[in-house]
Amino acid sequence: MGVVVVNKYLKIAGLAAFMVLAFACVCFAQDKAPPPIEHAYITLAILGVGAILFFTEIIPLPITAMLIPVALGLFGIIPAKSAFANFGNEWVVIFMAMFVIGEATFITGFADKVGALTVKLSGGSEAKLLIFSMVAMAGLSAFLSNTGTVVVAIPMIMGMCASAGIRPSKILMPVAFAAGLGGCITLVGTPPNGLVNSVLGKMGGEGLAPFGFFEFAKIGIPLTLAGIGYYALIGKKFLPDTAATCTVEESLAEQAPKARRENKMYICLGIFLFVVVAMATNFMPLVTAAMLGACLIVATRCMTMKEAFNAIDWTTIFLFAGTLSLSTALDKSGAAKLIATAVVSQVSEPYLLMAVVCALTAVVTNFMSNTATAALMAPLAVPIATQGGVSPLPLLMGIAMSASACFLTPVATPPNTIVLGPGNYKFIDYFKAGWPLQVISYIICVVFIPMIWPF
Repeated sequence: MGVVVVNKYLKIAGLAAFMVLAFACVCFAQDKAPPPIEHAYITLAILGVGAILFFTEIIPLPITAMLIPVALGLFGIIPAKSAFANFGNEWVVIFMAMFVIGEATFITGFADKVGALTVKLSGGSEAKLLIFSMVAMAGLSAFLSNTGTVVVAIPMIMGMCASAGIRPSKILMPVAFAAGLGGCITLVGTPPNGLVNSVLGKMGGEGLAPFGFFEFAKIGIPLTLAGIGYYALIGKKFLPDTAATCTVEESLAEQAPKARRENKMYICLGIFLFVVVAMATNFMPLVTAAMLGACLIVATRCMTMKEAFNAIDWTTIFLFAGTLSLSTALDKSGAAKLIATAVVSQVSEPYLLMAVVCALTAVVTNFMSNTATAALMAPLAVPIATQGGVSPLPLLMGIAMSASACFLTPVATPPNTIVLGPGNYKFIDYFKAGWPLQVISYIICVVFIPMIWPF
């Protein structure tokens, strides 16, 4: 009952924040732009209202994301053209293209083959199924949509559990967590990785090169191995033992029917590998490689144009493009410098700074979109680092990893949400089974990231 009341008041607060922002935008749109000295405070107000709306979801996340550049343009913080320019940002284009390429691996049956092999290798053993499933999910999610990977895996895993007499609740939650951790391994594994790279390009200045395609793996692989090892040895004891809420047939029926083109599987796999190699070796620009791959996927009829459009997760795209304008506004208005000065005056020791940034990101991302969390946190990392006289690279990497390594709630990531029903989980089950891994991931980030990317 208490949770319902709190949720009700949060939504009321979110609605009030939305109304205040809308009213203020209308008023200022009819007046002249505020003087520059006020830009920083107005930008911080927009940031605060945006955070409330993201948290409460009183309006859809993409709408909140679009209201941010609208407000920044109306208040004259940055020109309207600049506020909406991020829809042409290279990372927006890269993720659109990778959504298409990733979906093609499902349509042509490649992802199914990997899942079926995982089930076969487990041989009916709960321990083997847990380990093999987590390894497969992490591997696929490093390059493909972790949401799509989990959706494809659920029917196969539930079928295996049914035939072996294993409770799905013992497997599905670790699989969802592995999908989130796998996204930490590459630049395109999850939107927060691309987002911090974009912020680094915008605000990093001279001498700071963006993270490489596999550079994230330096910390992403240890995090993934820690997650798999934890559930294989200790974490499985904390997983709930509940019956599934639906039969395997019902679970299969819930999956959206897709046309299968298995005769195109090797063509699709060849294109996918070409894009990965091109991105990893930088023999052509990342955005060029991604878009060429997406075009080849449709041109070779691995999927239709309609399927390509439907493959794109537009919520992610709007979140990504809309919230990137905050980076520009926080920088140009001086708001980021204000926050940085306040933070550094309280916490100046680099490792303590790292600990605070990672903790804040990890807590927030468990209750709202990890892309939105990264979009709110990443623009603050560069000025905080600059003000503190340290490199922004460890802070940005800490934000990227903490935004994806989230295990305390079913709303932290789409994979967490997807397994909620099939696993018959309760909200508290995520906390009970996930808090040790959350602590382990946090410690790994705070201790090892600065060793790899020194302050």
